[in-house]
Amino acid sequence: MYVSAWPGLNPAQLLGPPSAESLPFPLTAPHKMYFYRARNAIYHLFRALGFGAGERVLVPAYHSGNEVGAIRAAGATPVFYPITRRLEPDLEALRRLCTPDTRALFVIHFLGWSQPMAALTALCRERGLILIEDCALAMLSEADGMPLGSFGDYAVFCLYKTIPLPNGGLLVQNRGRLEGLEALALRPCGMAPLAGRSLELVLEWLRGRCDGPGRALFAIKRAAGRALRAAGADHVPVGDMGFDLAHVDVGISPLCEDAMGRWDYGSIRRRRRDNFRLLRERLAGRATLLKEDLPEGICPLFFPVLVPDKHAAARALWGRGVDAVEFWNEGDPEAALGDFPDTRFLRQHVLELPIHQDLPPRRIEYVADQVLDLELRLPC
Repeated sequence: MYVSAWPGLNPAQLLGPPSAESLPFPLTAPHKMYFYRARNAIYHLFRALGFGAGERVLVPAYHSGNEVGAIRAAGATPVFYPITRRLEPDLEALRRLCTPDTRALFVIHFLGWSQPMAALTALCRERGLILIEDCALAMLSEADGMPLGSFGDYAVFCLYKTIPLPNGGLLVQNRGRLEGLEALALRPCGMAPLAGRSLELVLEWLRGRCDGPGRALFAIKRAAGRALRAAGADHVPVGDMGFDLAHVDVGISPLCEDAMGRWDYGSIRRRRRDNFRLLRERLAGRATLLKEDLPEGICPLFFPVLVPDKHAAARALWGRGVDAVEFWNEGDPEAALGDFPDTRFLRQHVLELPIHQDLPPRRIEYVADQVLDLELRLPC
């Protein structure tokens, strides 16, 4: 059996009629702009905000590194604040970091769970900070009856992490449009990267239903992709680590914009929540769970567990057909120099288990069986 980390793309989804369900936020936001990747949106946002040398933005020490690279390339100075093992900010430490040259607070909603937005919005009002929400991992999640991404002045989403799109980032401007973004001209992503990534998503969908043929076709596709890149074909990656200025002005493909109206987002949220609850039920007391709570409105991206050796655990699960994800092994090198013991702990031990909308209950049961059989549990 094969359990993919991300949902695959059913070709019929692109050929059928648009969904009768209404679109969710952020797709309904009045002031929004699409990009090829979310990190590109972050870069252009900070450029439009006009950050100068020495002007600081507070960023969680627990991060992927892509967003920090984009912030720094745009001219701002990242200053890191601690995140606890519960994936929440140390509010007192955050308050102490608010110096006169601090202009913005960058908040990451980890794995779909909300940060304490009431406290963070109050802090930003008190100190006159721009509040920016990173919702790359939290599309379709809500807190206090409001969508994540609607609390801050600006918000960034990575669409292809939640729905099977070949590319797509989104910037929401909740406090009116920035003049520097209005004149921004983005270039097309090109057919080669669009076709290549679309085919990968279709093969992921096929492999989830028929592993042998899907695996063989996937291997052929990747060999062809390597050959094309060696021959100099255009390649604009998604899902990679790092920030590349060479691709910062690439826009979302029209195919992705059209496809966004073809999913039942309510069903996606329900399936992810149901899969989370099923896996929690099977693993409770027998694995070390990072997040056991599932508040109303939360749309979880993955099911996070703590394991003794993340690399070994991931390899063992891959060998059994479970495409577990090693979550954020490394971040920005400057942050690694700071005194952030909880961040180091999280980087060493957090493993993500798939629970996306493409997985029926029997595959979630299979994931649970493998975790339990391998005894992937962090000692108390």
